[in-house]
Parts: sequence; C-alpha cells; structure tokens
Amino acid sequence: MDVSYLLRLYEAGEREFVGVNLQGADLSGVTLIGINLTGANLTGANLQRAFLTRVNFSEAFLNWTNLQYAKLSDGIFEDADLTKADLQGAFLVKADLRLAKLSGANLSYANLRGARLESANLCGAQLKGTNLRSADLSRANLNWANLNSARLSGANLQGAFLSNVNFTRAFLNGLNLSGVDLSGINLSQAKLSGANLEEANLRATNLSAAKLRGVKLMSANLSQADLKDACFNRANLDWSDLSQADLTQANLHDAKLLGVRLCGTKYEQALLPDSTRQYLNLLSTSTQSAVASKRKMTSDVGKAAVSSTLSQATYNRLSHSKVASQLVARAPHGMA
Repeated sequence: MDVSYLLRLYEAGEREFVGVNLQGADLSGVTLIGINLTGANLTGANLQRAFLTRVNFSEAFLNWTNLQYAKLSDGIFEDADLTKADLQGAFLVKADLRLAKLSGANLSYANLRGARLESANLCGAQLKGTNLRSADLSRANLNWANLNSARLSGANLQGAFLSNVNFTRAFLNGLNLSGVDLSGINLSQAKLSGANLEEANLRATNLSAAKLRGVKLMSANLSQADLKDACFNRANLDWSDLSQADLTQANLHDAKLLGVRLCGTKYEQALLPDSTRQYLNLLSTSTQSAVASKRKMTSDVGKAAVSSTLSQATYNRLSHSKVASQLVARAPHGMA
C-alpha cells in the first residue's frame, strides 16, 4: 500500500489495516494511534520516531524494521516477528510482546517497564541499559542476551532461559530468583541486594564486585564461583556450597554462614565474621597437624584413629571458644 494513501485513509477515520503490505515503507515520524496492523508486512520499513501507541501488531512482520525511539506504549506485538529489528530507545511501556520473536533485536536503552514478554524469544538480543522494571519475562528465551546495566527490579524471570546471558552491572535488586539456574553467567558488579537466590545454581558464576546486601542464598550452589570483592553484608548463606569459590577481598561482615561448605575456598583478605575466621584458622591448623600425623601412620587402623582424634580435638578446641556456634559448618573432606 502506498504510504500517502494509508495516511489519507487514517485521516478519514479508517483504523483497520489488517494484512497490509508496507514492506520497506518510510513511515518515520508518522502518527498512527490505535490502528490495527495484525499480520501486516513491515519488513525493513522505517518507523523511526513514529507515534504508534495502542497499535495492534499481532503476528505482523517487523524483522529488520527501524523502530528507533518510536512511541509504542500499550502496543500489542503478540507473536510478531521482530527478528533483527532496531528498537533502540523505543518506548514500549506496558506493551504486550508475548511469544514475540526478538532474536538478535536491538533494544538498547528501550523502556519496557511493565511489558509482557512471556515466552518471548530474546536470544542474542541487545538489552544494554534497557528498562525492564516490573516486566514479565517468565519462560522467555534470554540465552546469549546482553543485559549489561539493564534495570530489572520487580521483573519476573521464573522459568526464563538464561544460558550465557550477560548481567554485568545489571540492577536485579529484590528479584525472586530462587531455584533459578544462573550457572556460569556474568553477574560482575550486578546489584542484587535483597534478592532471593535460595537454592539457586550459581556454580562457576562471575559475581565479582557484585552487591549482595541482605540477599538470601540459603542452600545455593556457589561452588567455583568468582566472588572477589563481592559485598555480602547481612546476607544469608546458610548451608550454601562455597567449595572452591574465590572470596578474595569479599565483604561477609554480619553474613550468616551456618553449615556452609568451604572445601578449597579462597578467602585471602576477605572480611569475615570473627567466629568464621577463627574456625577456618583452626581447620587450617588441624589440616597441617593431620598431614604431619599421617606421615607417621602406615596402617589403615592408625589412619582412622588419627582422623577420629583430629575431629574430636578440633571439636574440643572449638567448644571452648567463641566459635562453638560454627561447629555445624561443613569442613573440607577428611576434616569431619
């Protein structure tokens, strides 16, 4: 359809443009409020800075379309194809993007506050600095997406696919991520204060310099995680697995560490509760004593006796110190 003809129809009051072919059309800066473009072909069209609030783009073809800085609030994009579309700086507040195809799309610095993105495909999408506050991303595919500095406070990420996603410097404060698989992803310098990560899988995750004040990490898997310079003030890490994690220069002041697994954990220059540091120092001393003792033992019975005596000796020393409350913390293999 010719653009000038479409605009004349719009001025005359027409709002139904279902299935219209506008491939490659230049609609930059136009105002088309509340029209129905269901199933329309807008592939490669230019809609830069267009005013398109409350437009129905359901099942429309918008791949490679230029929607930079377009006003698209309250729009319906359900099952629309926006593959490789350019939505940089677009205003999509409360837009409906359920099942939308957004793989490889550029949504950097777009405003998607309160948007519905359930089951949307955002694989490899650029979401740097994007506002996703209170957005529903449940079951969305965010594999390989770049969410550097994105704002997700109040968002729903339950069931989302997050393989190799980049959350560097992202704002994730207060999110419910309990049980979510975040293994191996980049959360360096992310803000996670007050978030719920209970039983989450954070194995080999990069959380260096992350802000984790008051975060719930009970029974979380943090083995092999990079936690250098991370802040865990008042965080609850009870029964979490920190084996082989790197806590160098991390701040765990006032953190709860009941029952944590510390096998092979690095904690040089980390700020730890006094009781925990004393416990770790005792474990280190006991380990050295065990090595020296085992060198003198040759029989299995003798070795068993040394192990038993060591554990009892450690227990006796701790029970008369300020660290008695830390006795339930799991020691490295062979120490308990």
